[in-house]
Amino acid sequence: IYKDVDALDVTPGVRKKLNDGRDSAYLSYELATIDRDVPIDFEFEAAAAEEYDRPRLAALFTRLNFRSFIQKLGLDGAAASAEPSKVISGSGSEADFAELMSAARKAGRAAYLIRGGKLYVKPRNGEALCAAADKTQLREFFADGSIEKVGYDIKEDIIAVSDFGIDVAETEFNSMVFDVMLAAYILDPTQSSYPIDTLCMKYLSAALENDSGEEADPQISMTSLLGEEAADNGKASFDRIFAIEALAEKMAEEIEKNGQHSLYYDIELPLTEVLARIQLRGMYVDKAELTDFGKMLDERISERQAQIYAEVGEEFNINSPKQLGVILFEKLGLPYGKKTKKGTYSTNIDIMEKLRDKYPIVNMVLEYRQLTKLKSTYVIGLSNVVNQNTGRIHSHFNQMVTNTGRLSSTEPNLQNIPVRTELGREIRKMFIAEKDGRSLIDADYSQIELRVLAHIADDVAMKKAFLDNEDIHTQTAANVFNIPPEEVTPLMRSRAKAVNFGIVYGIGAFSLAQDIGTSRVEAQRYIDDYLAHYSGVASYMKNVVERAKEDGYITTVLGRRRYLPELKASSHLMRAFGERVAMNAPIQGSAADIIKIAMVNVDRRLKSEGLSAKLILQVHDELIVEAPDDEVDAASRILKEEMENAYKLSVPLVVDMNSGKSWYDTK
Repeated sequence: IYKDVDALDVTPGVRKKLNDGRDSAYLSYELATIDRDVPIDFEFEAAAAEEYDRPRLAALFTRLNFRSFIQKLGLDGAAASAEPSKVISGSGSEADFAELMSAARKAGRAAYLIRGGKLYVKPRNGEALCAAADKTQLREFFADGSIEKVGYDIKEDIIAVSDFGIDVAETEFNSMVFDVMLAAYILDPTQSSYPIDTLCMKYLSAALENDSGEEADPQISMTSLLGEEAADNGKASFDRIFAIEALAEKMAEEIEKNGQHSLYYDIELPLTEVLARIQLRGMYVDKAELTDFGKMLDERISERQAQIYAEVGEEFNINSPKQLGVILFEKLGLPYGKKTKKGTYSTNIDIMEKLRDKYPIVNMVLEYRQLTKLKSTYVIGLSNVVNQNTGRIHSHFNQMVTNTGRLSSTEPNLQNIPVRTELGREIRKMFIAEKDGRSLIDADYSQIELRVLAHIADDVAMKKAFLDNEDIHTQTAANVFNIPPEEVTPLMRSRAKAVNFGIVYGIGAFSLAQDIGTSRVEAQRYIDDYLAHYSGVASYMKNVVERAKEDGYITTVLGRRRYLPELKASSHLMRAFGERVAMNAPIQGSAADIIKIAMVNVDRRLKSEGLSAKLILQVHDELIVEAPDDEVDAASRILKEEMENAYKLSVPLVVDMNSGKSWYDTK
């Protein structure tokens, strides 16, 4: 180019840019060229690959749960030979069931494990025993309250023993005194799983002598434990029951050191029984109503499909992003057409939302998508998981998944039933009280996260709003816009609400501007005015991040910890994420603690007062009880009292109550 720049066939403007940028171009060329003349004092022999220290590497990979690396490098069993003095090798003997029970009762406390039709028991300070056990004998073991039981993932045990003739709804499982898996979650909620071998390495610096390498520990569903497919591992099972006992002792010490005694023993451990009952009860579904809703959706899907075809003048696969992109951005010439790396146009929600208000075809497509998702995810999805025997959906409630302490729901996720659109809310009509003469009661915490924020931040202005029973969003709008509350418009309140909830997630001006449809500058002004008025919140946001950097974790009001290695990451984006989590996790985690306390107390109170009303669902800040109509008032009173008094904040906890035949009717 520069050999004869004047001869180039370019415009005068381009030629001027080339001449003006000549020095910069040559500098860039020099910087991009590898200098091969740098003096290096190096012997290639020093780079020769050496054999791994296999035991140390295996021990490290085991502790970090790098199972695929262990398999890839053929390190199976190497961990066990790393430090022979720290290998868990359990011994035991065969016994008949009566002998096993006698030993367990005499000790008063025992670790247990079930595998391949056998019950393994390790009485405290005693010899491990194993005995063949049928359902009747297993029922006897679990129903015996004189034996304190130490297990692993005991919620699944409680659910499984319902198959053994134990009425879980009427039985107290107070003898379940320690759950190793649950303790591992409380001590470090950031792990994706908690296999026993990994826990041994982490907490005992030890390896199992006989490690099967399984991702899941042998405490699998008891419904298959008595079958031939669950073969007994013999010696490995003895190793694991010794590990369960040793882990329980070590973890109990760690829980005390962390100040988490009440969190574990008073909340999380009793909650396992509550969740087991909720899961077994399930929530009744009106299948006829669900079928009719599906037919209505089919009609609307067909109508919307015909409208789209008429609008564009041809038929195509609306569900195909590739075909849809060609229609929108080539045939119709809509703006914002951006191709992905695969060469197809992006039709994601961000692009479509920019277009929906100006182009009717886009709105039609988005409505079509909503209708088809409701049909596939909820009508078909829910129909497939209704239990044929009970007519109910028995969602799995996961206690050891989220980093914040919140419960999650899977198979299906009942915490994700749509609420933002009227058509989506219709899904809640399908969830009903099972029989005539029964109702659902819905109790929902009012703005619990903002109340927790007011308490934790000790913000005078925010606490005053709650103590005076003011509408917090209207009051925030009045403060931010510097006007009397009675002059706050719906738009002002909506924007104040977005700031109120966004601020606890560390929202920035850019995101807030997108959420409320304003400029970034204006959004930043809202945030600045908010923090100027709620100065306690501003101080909290700063101080909690600094404290988290020092401690490496945050805590909730009940001492739940969330570790934040992201705060020390080299990536700015990762550190910024860690700071947002540090601000939000104490609030969301404390709210999770509070509703868990309420769940335990409500379940206990309903039973102690002799009511047949039962908890059947939890959705974050919301509890649902199914009750006979003549118990609705009593059950509602219990829900309100226990939820509003679950934890003493410096502002009142308030619960909104409603009842009706369906979930929809309660909202």
